[in-house]
Order: sequence, then C-alpha cells, then structure tokens
Amino acid sequence: MNVTYAFPTARLLVFAKAPIPGQVKTRLAGRLGARGAARLYQQLLRRTLRIARAARLCPVELWCAPDTRHGFFNACRRRYGVRLRPQGAGDLGQRMNRALNRTLADGHPVVLIGGDCVSLGAAELRAAVERLVAGRAAVLGPAMDGGYVLVGLSRPCPAIFRGIAWGQGTVLAATRRRLARTGVDWSELPLGWDVDTPADLRRLRRSMPGISGQR
Repeated sequence: MNVTYAFPTARLLVFAKAPIPGQVKTRLAGRLGARGAARLYQQLLRRTLRIARAARLCPVELWCAPDTRHGFFNACRRRYGVRLRPQGAGDLGQRMNRALNRTLADGHPVVLIGGDCVSLGAAELRAAVERLVAGRAAVLGPAMDGGYVLVGLSRPCPAIFRGIAWGQGTVLAATRRRLARTGVDWSELPLGWDVDTPADLRRLRRSMPGISGQR
C-alpha cells in the first residue's frame, strides 16, 4: 500500500531490543516477573509503532538488537510496515551514532526514539521532524530521569554521544554540553518520560490502564 507522508525525506528510527524474558525491563521483573516485563515491553513497542504509522510523518525503521531475526520483529514488520535494520555492536552511543549517521548519509533528516517512550505521541514526533526540516541542526526530547526520549539530527554531529555515561541521570546534561561546545543549534521538546522503574509502572497504569504487562 502506498502511503503519503508529510515529510517524505525524513526518517523515524525506533530502537528496540528483542523481547527476551530476563533481558528487557529487568528493573520491573520484581513486579511483573521476567515474562510479564517482556510482555510489557512488547506492548509499549506496539503502541509506539501504531502511533508512528498513524501519524504518517515519514518512513519508519525499526532498528533491532542484537539483530533482526527475532520473530517479534518480523511480526512488527508485517503488521506496521516498518523496515528492519540491525543496531550492530557497541554501547548505546555507538549504536545510535551509527544509525543516525547512516541515515544522514542517505540525505535524510532523522529522529531516533526508543520503543518504550510512552510520553511521545504524534504531536511530539511532528514537532521534532518539523524543526529539523526547518533547519535546526538537532532536537532533543528531555526525560524526567535525566536522559532523553528522543534525539534528532539534520546534519552529522560526531561528538554528540562521545564519553557519555549511559544509564546515568547525567546523560541529558552531558549531551547539552557536547552540543554547546561544538556550536550546534539545537531545540528541545517538553519534558517526557519512559517506563523503567516501579514508579514509572504505576504512572503508566494510571494513565494507560490497557498497557500493564499482564495477559
């Protein structure tokens, strides 16, 4: 089926892990069990892909770890029409840098998000793409935990992820410093959140009771 996009030259990249029990949402396993945490991760990713498809902003790619072979990824490809790409080796910064630079090299302004960022809807995705297409070099979606739920670039920025302590509450501040030191003109979206901790899970259940990790 042919789809008409608002920004056909842009790309939206969704980073995702294979939903293997014990390897995703591990901090929630105490509440949900390993299988429940993996189910929750699948529910969150499906929600993200539904929103991305319905928004019709630009083509969507699912960047998979450790590779594209897991059956869940192929089910997403069939259901949501996304292209599957492998994240490859390296820490999170190296993998994001690789995905962004490959997409930029093909001439596409690019937005990258995680599959579990429940605060991101069509409006936030549109705002990020619009700012890049309008000429901003970078866009960030700050997160309540000190990281970010979205990063976008319209041109290469090799130093943006260099030396970042991933998984710490200093990720956003360190990235801002990188951008400022290199003279990059960036924009920020409103504060968002994702689902990593029991407190996040309680918030999710209040705001989106249909997504719980339960059968």
